[in-house]
This record gives sequence, structure tokens and C-alpha cells, in this order.
Amino acid sequence: MTKVALCVRGESREFSLALGESILHAAMAQGLALDHACGGVCACSTCHVKITAGLECFTEASEDELDQLDEARDTSLESRLGCQARLTKVPLSGKVEIVIPSWNVNAVREGAGA
Repeated sequence: MTKVALCVRGESREFSLALGESILHAAMAQGLALDHACGGVCACSTCHVKITAGLECFTEASEDELDQLDEARDTSLESRLGCQARLTKVPLSGKVEIVIPSWNVNAVREGAGA
């Protein structure tokens, strides 16, 4: 199985992401705190991330995902839901870089996302 490096701003360790895998699935499997109140079924926006490098290597956002992102805070053109963004090809750099918005990181650390 082909994997790429998943770099998360603010995290000291590097994670991995396999082709076909969602960011949320990779996060859960490797102990990265990424809130997912709906269980990863595209029914909320709590797993909102910003893909700052490698965005072109993911599935396109569906209408359902875009509707959920409309409800998220601090969105940008790099915004995706971690449960929906699946890696479809290996970036030339061999790595994907993401940012978990600070409001999401704080919610998880305070237990609001558990």
C-alpha cells in the first residue's frame, strides 16, 4: 500500500496517509486529535482541516461536503472535511500538509469533541 507523509502544523511527529484513505481515518488510526462529532459521515463540520500542500491530490468535494463547510468557522479555499478528503494520488513532494484550525484543536483538548 502506497503511503505519504502527513504533516500537521503544530505537531512534532509525522503521520502517514495511504492512497484511498481519508484524513480523518488516518488521524484516528494514529492518535491525532481531530474532532468528528458525527462519526465521520459528513453530517457536521467538526473535522474541518485546511490542506496547505497536496490539495490537488484529494477527491473533489461533494455538494454535501460543501454544504457542511458553509457551516464551519474560518474556511478558505484550502478547507476540506477530514472525513471526506481521500488521497487519490501521491503528491510530487511525497507529503501532504494540513492545519487543524485552532478552535478545533482547543475543543478536542478541552473534551468538547469527545
